[in-house]
Parts: sequence; structure tokens; C-alpha cells
Amino acid sequence: MSAPATAVPGAGAAAPGTGISISRVGYEYRPPRGRPVLALENISLDIKDREFVALLGPSGCGKSTLLYLIGGFMPLQQGSISVNGRIVTAPGPDRGIVFQSFALFPWKTVIQNILYGLEKRGLPREECRRRAQHYIDLVHLRGFEDSYPSQLSGGMKQRVAIARTLATEPGTLLMDEPFGALDSQTRTIMQDELLSIWRRSPMTVIFVTHDVREAVLLADRVAVMTARPGRIKALVDTRFSGAADSAEVVRSREYADAVDHLWTLVREEAVAAGAGGRP
Repeated sequence: MSAPATAVPGAGAAAPGTGISISRVGYEYRPPRGRPVLALENISLDIKDREFVALLGPSGCGKSTLLYLIGGFMPLQQGSISVNGRIVTAPGPDRGIVFQSFALFPWKTVIQNILYGLEKRGLPREECRRRAQHYIDLVHLRGFEDSYPSQLSGGMKQRVAIARTLATEPGTLLMDEPFGALDSQTRTIMQDELLSIWRRSPMTVIFVTHDVREAVLLADRVAVMTARPGRIKALVDTRFSGAADSAEVVRSREYADAVDHLWTLVREEAVAAGAGGRP
């Protein structure tokens, strides 16, 4: 990776019909009582097919809001979002999401949780079972097929959540701080697992995090968002050349430089957020 550099927001447009295109998106929360809150303003970002992009910024900057808009879980108020050339108007099987809270059905076993989305799509029973077992093996949970979420550790629950989403084979994987509730050791293991899965799967990944080090380690590019209202402050290339694994990456000078550069950008926005946001 070359020296960390700040790119012009929106630069490097995805090829027509591929990837994700976000154009001039704005979003305002309008509670039944109290004043409206402008969460996002004039967000433009192009994400290439099979790229791993992290959204990074202070609390309340609209990272998760943007993720849910891409997923189609919230109505778009301003601007447009397209995925592989199709305008997003609602959730779809082309986009899968993994939450921080796991969101598993506690009354279903591991394999039943993973089968749920496949059965809802009407796939043949044998195909559902085959695909569910494949992704159970992929996240290293063989032997726990009949366990319930209450019998699993936090890291194992998140593996189930990831396997459940991957089993539907979405082209885009949306991840909302999926490792935020895990202890540091489990988090490191899950980061390595995610990178391994992504490198073997034809997926585009958008990953929301507060953790600068995690963003630098995982992503091809990091989009730094401003304090509310969220805008794209900078796009930083975090691809590393010649690194064999994560352990080698985090020991490199390139990694340290990228972390320092991004932390400076995020700290400015965290200070602005503490002062009530930007005008």
C-alpha cells in the first residue's frame, strides 16, 4: 500500500451495472415529537464489485443509517442508491445483513437458524440442507448443528449469524459493527475468518465500525464520515501489498501509518460531534 492518501469523495466510480452507486443521499429522522434530526447530507460514494469498504466515523454520524438505506430497510428520502444497476427501493435477496446483536431465533438450533432464510426462498429441502451444512463448515461450527443460541459463546453466535446470511448467497454483505460485542481475542479470530470467507466468495462487503484498527485491517478502502449530519469526509485506500496474513499486516509500517492517518481524521470529527456537530 502506498502512503495513506485522502481521495476525493465519489472518485473512482464503479463500472456501469456493477457494484454500488450512492448519489447525493440525504436522510432526516422525523420523530412524532421534538425536532427533526438531519442524519445524512449529500452522501455520494461508488463501491466496486467485490470490494470491501469500511464506514468509519464518530457515534451518531449516520453510518448505520446509510447501511440500512443500502439494504432497503428504510425509505430513501433524497438522492438514489443502486446495486448492480438496479435502484434500491426495498430489501432484496441480493443484499444480506449481519447485525451486532446476532439477531438469532433463540428457539431454533444452529442449523434451523441457517435454514430459515433458505426455506423462505422456497428452495428444495435437500438443497437447503446441503447449503446450510456447507456454511456451517465454512464458519467452523460442525458438531454444533443441533445446539441452541443459549448454548453458544458470543463468537459462535456471530458465526451462526454470518453463516445464515452467507447461505442465501447475497452479492452484497452489509455488516453493522458485527464484532463490537465480542472480546478482543474472539474479535481478532472473527476478523481473520471474515477475510478468509470474503477472499473465497464473490461478495461486495460494506462494514460499519467505530474501530480504526479494524477498518484498516479489513477494508480495501475506508470511507470516513463527518460528525452529524454525516457526509463523506475522505476515502482512504487501505490495501496492503505483499502481506501474507493479518499478523504480518498489523506489524507493518504501512498499517501503523494508515491507522495514524485515519485516527487523525476521525478524531477531528469526534471533537466536532462533542461540540454539537458541524454547522
